[in-house]
Amino acid sequence: MADLQSRVDELHQLLNRYSFEYYVQDNPSVPDSEYDKLLHELIDIEDTHPEYRTPDSPTVRVGGSAQSTFEKVRHNTPMLSLGNAFNEEDLRKFDQRIRERIGDVEYMCELKIDGLAVSLKYENGRFVQGLTRGDGTTGEDITENLKTIHAIPLKIKETRTFEVRGEAYMPRQSFFNLNEAKAKNDEQAFANPRNAAAGSLRQLDSKLAAKRKLSVFLYSVNDFTQFNANTQSEALDELDELGFKTNQERQRVQTIDDVIAYIEHWTEKREALPYDIDGIVIKVNMVAHQEELGFTQKSPRWAIAYKFPAEEVITDLVDIELSIGRTGVVTPTAILEPVKVAGTTVSRASLHNEDLIHDKDIRIGDSVVIKKAGDIIPEVIKSVLDRRPDNAEVYHMPTHCPSCEHELVRIEGEVALRCINPKCQAQLVEGMIHFVSRQAMNIDGLGTKIIQQLYDNEKIKDIADIFYLTKEDLLPLDRMGEKKVDNLINAIEVSKNNSLEKLLFGLGIRHLGVKASQVIAEKYGTMDKLFEITEEDFVGIHDIGHKVAQSVVTYLENEDIRALINKLKEKNVNMTYKGIKTSDLEGHPDFKDKTIVLTGKLYQMTRNEASKWLELQGAKVTSSVTKSTDLVIAGEDAGSKLTKAEKFDTAIWSEEDFVQKQNEIEG
Repeated sequence: MADLQSRVDELHQLLNRYSFEYYVQDNPSVPDSEYDKLLHELIDIEDTHPEYRTPDSPTVRVGGSAQSTFEKVRHNTPMLSLGNAFNEEDLRKFDQRIRERIGDVEYMCELKIDGLAVSLKYENGRFVQGLTRGDGTTGEDITENLKTIHAIPLKIKETRTFEVRGEAYMPRQSFFNLNEAKAKNDEQAFANPRNAAAGSLRQLDSKLAAKRKLSVFLYSVNDFTQFNANTQSEALDELDELGFKTNQERQRVQTIDDVIAYIEHWTEKREALPYDIDGIVIKVNMVAHQEELGFTQKSPRWAIAYKFPAEEVITDLVDIELSIGRTGVVTPTAILEPVKVAGTTVSRASLHNEDLIHDKDIRIGDSVVIKKAGDIIPEVIKSVLDRRPDNAEVYHMPTHCPSCEHELVRIEGEVALRCINPKCQAQLVEGMIHFVSRQAMNIDGLGTKIIQQLYDNEKIKDIADIFYLTKEDLLPLDRMGEKKVDNLINAIEVSKNNSLEKLLFGLGIRHLGVKASQVIAEKYGTMDKLFEITEEDFVGIHDIGHKVAQSVVTYLENEDIRALINKLKEKNVNMTYKGIKTSDLEGHPDFKDKTIVLTGKLYQMTRNEASKWLELQGAKVTSSVTKSTDLVIAGEDAGSKLTKAEKFDTAIWSEEDFVQKQNEIEG
């Protein structure tokens, strides 16, 4: 048996090496047939002797057993989106903002891969969990599917615990092969590689995902305390050394002119790449500068994504329809002759508002130019005047709401028309759709069509009525069988236990986003407490501005809203914050409110364990040493961070000092 174990270990080593050479270095040393022969030998051994099968065996690349669903998992830190730049002016404004705050900076330019953002967690050097971005706060666990991507190492050289993020994508050749196979089977082809990649990673059977031949590029480290890097470029180099696949077309540059030159080069050369890109990402390279610049609620201030100019096509504008959002805003939408734009068929496109329609003289019957903003949202750019027919019709917005007939108003300072009737059907339905959405109460199975049916049948008139629904209310609806109804009733019941921030966001208070809901819920703890808070109190909270404060207070002062909250309470919908309150952490006086940096190799614990322990003591753990750093805990081979700490005369502890202090505190 010792000989067999030795052979298994040898097969692991060989297969991992060959896979790395082929999928990461693009430089195979053996033919595919040799890899396949060794892989089948290992599969045969594991089938005969299951005790030799390990979670990081190369055999997991072929996929395992099918699962019934993907578990939703909260990200340790949010996966934020990037702000966009669409032209040179946007880039120069970004550069100006950076230099006004920081002075001279170095930028890192990277290709923006057109795929699916993923987060990979490693514990003690082993890949343990992979998540989709989801809504940025919560993603789906697609670990088994990600294991089938050969470019993702199942085990790395060092026993580190960390999280790395990147973009899973489908190479163009894999995409062509997949669509060829679909055509042979009379199946609908994927519109583009991005959709194909997303669809592949959401296959419940990982064997199917394995056949799709996806790859990945890693582009960021979640927590720099686990790395020796001081810059984005050093972090990517360190990932290379650990055996990860990063994009090698990256470039460090000194000026915004260099950034623009890099963009121009890849705008011209993008089609020669074996994968799709949809832009260029520009990041401030120094981590210390990144920390100084910080974040908005939605994105980092130190990075921006330049989006390539969108593909433009011409089609006919057949009609203009109006939709009413949950805040009463009336939005005109162009109904188009279906046309293909950037890989998908478009039949509707945004016209934004009445002023835009008139300013651009867009008429019903016109031939119009369509593009996808950011390659995602279709919009009408302009009319083609030399194609205008004689019967083209000038459009006039109605004076009354098409849903409830209430007079439309234009609020001072806004371009949009708005229906201000609180009982407007369209607003109520849209509000309910928002309330059950993933980032809000997350009631799975309660979609737009069901909500519309329930409203039309007078089963629900407000969001609270959702919690009063019975099987008898749901069974008569279209396509609602016994099992589906039971699942929905259960999902509604489960949602009652959501933390307060979910309910707050779900209420649809104007200007109140996900982050602000979280901040307010954590600060005040209960819904009852919020009714007592003044506008001045809200403004005093970091991250809460005047608009949000005013909107929340105005909303909660409404008697109808108070009645709605009481109606929710009667069905035991949770009204308290359930997360960890940072203010509740008593901490320890030696660490509370101190800024601490971990560097070098720790042997008695992982950096992640050390960071979490310090945070529980009330400390703020950062990755860069600055003048404001209170303490540096230096393990073996601490390097430049230790040097910087000595320069700033910052307090320095060894790992032994730190462990001794832990033992003192914990007794």
